[in-house]
Amino acid sequence: MPRRTAVRPVSLTRRALGLAAPLAAALAVLAAVPVQAAPGEIRIAHIYSKTGPLEAYGKQTALGFQMGLQYATGGTMAVAGRKLVVIEKDDQGKPDQGKSLLAAAYGDDKVDIAVGPTSSGVALAMLPVAEEYKKILLVEPAVADSITGEKWNKYIFRTGRNSSQDAISNAVALDKPNTVIATLAQDYAFGRDGVKAFKDALKTAKIVHEEYLPQNTTDFTAGIQRVVDALKNQPGRKVVEVIWAGGTPPYAALAAQELGKRHGIEVASGGNILPAMAAYKAFPGMEGATYYYFGIPKNPVNEWLVANHYQQFKAPPDFFTAGGMTAAIAVVEALKKTAGDTTTNKLIAAMEGMAFDSPKGRMHFRKEDHQAMQAMYHFRIKVDPAFPWGVPELVREIKPEEMNVPIRNRR
Repeated sequence: MPRRTAVRPVSLTRRALGLAAPLAAALAVLAAVPVQAAPGEIRIAHIYSKTGPLEAYGKQTALGFQMGLQYATGGTMAVAGRKLVVIEKDDQGKPDQGKSLLAAAYGDDKVDIAVGPTSSGVALAMLPVAEEYKKILLVEPAVADSITGEKWNKYIFRTGRNSSQDAISNAVALDKPNTVIATLAQDYAFGRDGVKAFKDALKTAKIVHEEYLPQNTTDFTAGIQRVVDALKNQPGRKVVEVIWAGGTPPYAALAAQELGKRHGIEVASGGNILPAMAAYKAFPGMEGATYYYFGIPKNPVNEWLVANHYQQFKAPPDFFTAGGMTAAIAVVEALKKTAGDTTTNKLIAAMEGMAFDSPKGRMHFRKEDHQAMQAMYHFRIKVDPAFPWGVPELVREIKPEEMNVPIRNRR
């Protein structure tokens, strides 16, 4: 593990550490929640991948969500005198499971708001359920553009970034003259939407091959060979852009092929969770863009998150922990604006255009499609022996207004 002094903030405020004790207690209440709502409760369903291929992402989101509720309520876990009760459900990364769990949450558990899921495929299955029950689904962290695009309905909000935000920011590093790119992505909504958005964002560089592999791929030999065959004889700068989430990522397999040494092929990718970024140490100087890395944003919310996460877990917060916290802050901010009124139309009116704080700084929901507009971070990988992962050093912050994120919904 890295030396703690290398990653702790220089100065931690009393507010940053003040909620550490109640946080531990709050995390313990998730185990059992009664089906019958008590008078005055605000009930929130959190549906995510407790198990399945995206389990690591889901658990980070759940932790961040609870931390965010603590932060946003000042440790009271209540808004306008109404207690917040979180009901957790495991979609196992299965679309049908997520769909049925959301229907049960709205219909049987009588939740006021739902949050989740982890997988884009699960999210797409859940969208019509929110419309059927006329209840809000706040999507975090599923990424596919179609969630707030052609499959969107007015009950859907998203704090997580979408594929276009990923793609536009990653194009900053790669969209240069005399550059040819092959993409390596998973064959489901996240991967295909990600590649489409990336292609749309490129203005100068040229994509010469798209390689899609099953989500659960562990042997990348054939896929990487097809990428190499498409790139090796191309003139100019040659890059393989990896768009991958969960499971066994292809970075170690790419490093073992020594593509730079043998064929002059670079590897590029966006940010990821810290364990996955251990493989980034094989690619010093690699550029890309990330949604979050704990050492990059400088603001009071991130300071609180990093301080409390260290206090509780002796480690920094990860990629999806920040997303979970952001979702919780958005929920609480909306409830404060309605003075605790959970009527769906009042929540929608409060949330459309709503600005709120996050570990990444200020965000706002775009009125047209309820997508959270947010900064992204152009990085360059540095190898530091104090860290077991490749460290994404900030090249520059890409502001929301710099990214022309398309509006793709039906409105």
